[in-house]
Amino acid sequence: MVTKLIGVKEFRQHMAKHALQARRYGWRYIVLSRNEPLFEVKPLSKRDAVLEKLAADVAEARLEVREGKTLPLEQALRSIGL
Repeated sequence: MVTKLIGVKEFRQHMAKHALQARRYGWRYIVLSRNEPLFEVKPLSKRDAVLEKLAADVAEARLEVREGKTLPLEQALRSIGL
């Protein structure tokens, strides 16, 4: 992965361009302010996207359990044919 160092002003002014290049070419940007790193911008891998989706699904499931939106085990097993 190519790493590019850019200033915060440059990043702010051309954010869309840098985001596109990060995704298209797999580049990583380290954004600096007065030569001190502030944050990094890098494209998400497919694995990262899958993990984000899984985390969202787990959070939704936990909310449903707290709200009592669950099925008894026997009914759940019947609904999947077991």
